[in-house]
Amino acid sequence: MPVITLEAGKLNKEQKSQLVKDLTSKAAEIMNVPEQAIIVFINENNMDNIGFGGKLLSEREA
Repeated sequence: MPVITLEAGKLNKEQKSQLVKDLTSKAAEIMNVPEQAIIVFINENNMDNIGFGGKLLSEREA
């Protein structure tokens, strides 16, 4: 049972739905397994909890 885990900033429901649909479809195709076997976890992170280039993302947006 393949598991896909995605770490991301805040997403809306439509974005999450599209990601799950597309990731599932492509993984099933590449791995030659049924889509029903794919599990997708989306971990949303607050911009205060993500650092990039030595700064928090919340600081970079400001």
